Amino acid sequence: MTTRIENVRELVARTRYVVFGFDGPICQLFSGPSAAAVARAQQDWLTERGLGAVLTEEEHGRADPYRALAAVAVRHPGGEVAARLDAWLTRTEQEAVRTAMPTAYADPLIHTWAAVGARLAVATDTSARTVTSYLTARGLTPCFAPHIFGRTPDLATLTPRPAVLELALDTMAAEPEASLMIGGTPADHAAAHRAGVPFLGYARHPARARALHEAGVPPRSVTASLEPLLRALRERS
Repeated sequence: MTTRIENVRELVARTRYVVFGFDGPICQLFSGPSAAAVARAQQDWLTERGLGAVLTEEEHGRADPYRALAAVAVRHPGGEVAARLDAWLTRTEQEAVRTAMPTAYADPLIHTWAAVGARLAVATDTSARTVTSYLTARGLTPCFAPHIFGRTPDLATLTPRPAVLELALDTMAAEPEASLMIGGTPADHAAAHRAGVPFLGYARHPARARALHEAGVPPRSVTASLEPLLRALRERS
C-alpha cells in the first residue's frame, strides 16, 4: 500500500469532475471488522429463510454485503428475496450511518475541491437515503447536490456495472478524460474502467489495497490517505 499518488499535481490539475464512492472515500460505514459482521448477519438472514445456498462458498467468504446482494439479485431477479434483502441492508446502513466516522481529510478535500470550481458527485452501492443522511449531518450536501446517486430498487445497476457512475457523469455533463472516480473496492474500479474514467483507489487497510492491486489497480493509483490530494489542491489555489 502507498500514500504517495504518482503525479498528484497533474492529477488534480486535469480533474474537473470528481465522483466519490461512499464507504471508504467519504466515511467508514462498513469497514474492516464492521463489514465482516454485516456480511455474517446478512448470511444468517438468508440461512434463517432457507436461502443459505443462494451464495457460493466464495461469496460466503467475502466481507462484502453489496456483492452478496448483487449475487442474490442475479439469481432471483425481480423477486421478493432480493427486495427484502435490499430493505434489510438499507436498515442496517441507516443504523451504521449514525456512528460512521469521517475518512481522514475527506471533509476538507470535498469542501476545497468544490470551492475551486470542480463539480462533485457521489456514485455508490450504498442507498441514496443513507448517503444523504450522512452528508447532511456533515454539512457536505451543498458540495454534491443534486448529484447524489446510490442504490435503487433496480439492483441490476449495482457495481461492477457502470450505470450509476455513468448517470453521475451524464448529469454533470462530465468529460470522462477530465473526470476522476475515487473508490474503495474492485467493483468501483471495474465500473470506472467500463465507463472510461480514471480511477484512484482509497485503501486505508493493507487487505483492501491488496484487493485493489489484484483487480488491476497499479500501486501508483492506490492511496492510504487523501492528504496528498488536499495538499495539491491547496497549493494550486
